[in-house]
Amino acid sequence: MYSKISWGGDTDPFILTTLDKPKSPPDEDVFVSLVVFEYRDEDLIGVWPSPDTLEKEYICTQPNIEKKFCNSTQLGEFILSPNASDSKSQILSTKINLKEPEAPKYSVKKTGYYCVSSSAFSDGAQYKGTVEFRNAYGKLPAAEIAKLPFYAGITIAYAVIGIFWGFLYIQNRHDILPVQNYITAIIIFLIVEELMTWGFYDYKNSHGFNAGAKIFMTVDSILNAGRNSFSFFLLLIVCMGYGVVKPTLGKTMVYVRFLAVAHFVFGVIYAFASLSITPDNAGPLVLFVVLPLAGTLTAFYVWTLSSLNHTMKDLLERKQSVKAMMYKKLWWCILASIVVIFGFFFLNSFTFAERSSPDFVPRHWKTRWFILDGWLNLVYMVDIAYVAYLWRPTANNRRFAMSDEIAQDDEGFEIASFGGSVDEEDARSPTGEEMRNGGIATAPGGKGELIPVPPKPVGEGGADERGQRRSLEGETIFAVGEDGERWSEDEDESPRDSGEKQKLTGKNK
Repeated sequence: MYSKISWGGDTDPFILTTLDKPKSPPDEDVFVSLVVFEYRDEDLIGVWPSPDTLEKEYICTQPNIEKKFCNSTQLGEFILSPNASDSKSQILSTKINLKEPEAPKYSVKKTGYYCVSSSAFSDGAQYKGTVEFRNAYGKLPAAEIAKLPFYAGITIAYAVIGIFWGFLYIQNRHDILPVQNYITAIIIFLIVEELMTWGFYDYKNSHGFNAGAKIFMTVDSILNAGRNSFSFFLLLIVCMGYGVVKPTLGKTMVYVRFLAVAHFVFGVIYAFASLSITPDNAGPLVLFVVLPLAGTLTAFYVWTLSSLNHTMKDLLERKQSVKAMMYKKLWWCILASIVVIFGFFFLNSFTFAERSSPDFVPRHWKTRWFILDGWLNLVYMVDIAYVAYLWRPTANNRRFAMSDEIAQDDEGFEIASFGGSVDEEDARSPTGEEMRNGGIATAPGGKGELIPVPPKPVGEGGADERGQRRSLEGETIFAVGEDGERWSEDEDESPRDSGEKQKLTGKNK
């Protein structure tokens, strides 16, 4: 329990023990011994009869009064150690008469793990009772009160993610990919689901675990199963390249949806079974609930990882480095999540190895909720936020998704820049005599070597007022001889023509 200073509230925290009055009141007094204490003061309850004994004496009986373990005014109560005044918190030891049962009230002044113990003092006494642990903030158990601000924060965080996503979605609404519509749907779903979880704990804190709280819990369990199925479905189609690598998945999408629906159904069955069946009553029938859910979960894991590897391999083979980098970041995100999950389980294994110890619950009751539930929600939220960041709406969504990156190889020809070719053409333009020879220029010295010369780049009216060149698309870059010339080794050639051809083609006889 928490003190009023720790969490605040309008009520002073207390522990109220109420014993039911028997239907047939006894003719004589029947007493029940009762003690309320903080767990760290357990050693102050009872006394050791001698250093060699293995069991304490806990109840003040007539023989224990004679042994000076207690006095006659404490008859029927729990025996307290002589140094009980040094306790961490108040220790309440009393006895209740079932003939007219009173309800002792213990005021909680300090935060701690409090215990209530009772024992029948009179022979043959049978009794039933109720212990109410009431904190200052409300009716929610102290071990769960931290969930109230936690899920409130998670809901606000998802709302912030939804605001940023919605802004980008509206800004680029004319260029949205199908996979981004699925991401939009799951963000809205997560806001609603976390809001319902927050509402459940707030309702339970105000009204207790009544029929309304049970309805809240049932709806929240169904939404939780839907969140898990929707998340696995989204991750699988993303890893398959839907929307970025493939415009459609064809019949595969039907199979993926069928697997998601099956996982949702088995998840709902598992949720209802966990609410209605206690661990003590669980038998072999539970396997029919757990195994189908484990099967669909395994199918999702295997299919998702294999699809991601296949997509990355396909993109790398087609040299789509930008898209491949997106999926490589997703791969690292999944790997990091797996490492964090297994690392957390590995560290917690040392903690849970001590759960058989009586000190386990008193030492971990404040943080047990985070170990079992809280940190997984944080990992999940980080993963969803990262996937939303990678696949966020942009101005060129469809252009990026439907286009392929031009492969760049290091081997092959080097192509000079267009600007460099323009400079070379401007540095040397053919003369009128060269143009009359069909664009063939003679080398200096008049030796008759053929040099390929591009046609004059700017004709009459070929430049605008700023002197910019027209596009060279469709023009001949190299002009060699007249149109009617044909080169064939079978035809008669003059020695000069033969020599010129050898220099142009690089063939030497």
